[in-house]
Amino acid sequence: MQVGISVYCLVFDTLTICRPELNFNNVKFQFEFIVLPMSFCNVYAVFFATHQTLTRYPVGAVSLGKQSFCASAASLRYNPPVYSQQDDRDKMAQLGKRCTLEVIKQVDFGVYLNAGELGQVLLPRKYVPKECQAGDQVEVFLYLDSDDTPIATTQKPLAQVGEFAYLKTVATGRYGAFLDWGLDKDLLLPFGEQRKPAEEGHSYLVYIHLNHADERIVASAKIDKFIDQTPARYQEGQQVELIIAGTSDLGYNAIVNHRHWGVIYQNEVFRKLRFGQKLPGYIKRVRADNKLDLTLQKGDRQELDQQSQQILQKLQAAGGYLPLGDKTAPEVIYAELGMSKKAFKKAIGGLFKAGKLAIEDNGIRLL
Repeated sequence: MQVGISVYCLVFDTLTICRPELNFNNVKFQFEFIVLPMSFCNVYAVFFATHQTLTRYPVGAVSLGKQSFCASAASLRYNPPVYSQQDDRDKMAQLGKRCTLEVIKQVDFGVYLNAGELGQVLLPRKYVPKECQAGDQVEVFLYLDSDDTPIATTQKPLAQVGEFAYLKTVATGRYGAFLDWGLDKDLLLPFGEQRKPAEEGHSYLVYIHLNHADERIVASAKIDKFIDQTPARYQEGQQVELIIAGTSDLGYNAIVNHRHWGVIYQNEVFRKLRFGQKLPGYIKRVRADNKLDLTLQKGDRQELDQQSQQILQKLQAAGGYLPLGDKTAPEVIYAELGMSKKAFKKAIGGLFKAGKLAIEDNGIRLL
């Protein structure tokens, strides 16, 4: 394959390095231009192509006139990997993500997996499933080892790259704090990504991402910079994953699907919510300012039917009478039935119309 590129750079009397990226044939390369002053009239630019495996290939050089701001038509040749159909399926294998890969070779210390653009990745022997052999599919998590080499594990992390998690600090060191995220190798929370000094034994809500400098997986407690980076495209009533991330005068702030901020209003919460807690929720409203109002109860016909059945079962278990009604505090109704007062009133209204219960001054009675 031949790829033509044009290089645009200012020429200085000192060494200059620039690293633009180029994608071709779905293979990502970084081209490193090292500009060296060779004489008063000319400088010399050396080109390296860096593949995702972090292997460097010297591919050419060009002489630049000092009075020129442009060097063009640098022709590069490189033979990219040839992928099979299996590779095409595995091209999406990414560091910091779980994926299913094919076993392609067995060795004494483990098995090698086909990770597409990441190459052959080792799954160490202690993680290899019993009776595993070439051709088998294995679900793994990919990360870099201490030598910056991609490696696999069958352990499941508490969160992946691009997700938030509430993680406990197990140690601190010269580079930052180390968090337990479910793998043998702890997750680094660098000093520069801490909102306050992390303490051993304390837990922190962090975002997991790749450090662009070295492709290592790290955490950041400065979560705001990772939220609301894309438009909030949701439908009312859509089920979402929530992480409780704080409180305000309105209620609870929650991270929605690891991407956006939302709020659960205080008057709609009738149970204790913990900081860092994960739970399902629903989109109540997408406001004009693109902010999200959330609810913990869906409120559709199916849920109403379930709540009605729950009330009938409670009445039967209580001998046909429950001291719950319009004057009962919302917290009491939630503690007894696990539903909001609004949902309770809607459900007993439907049961009353169906002739299944009577609504009395201080409670409801089964008919």
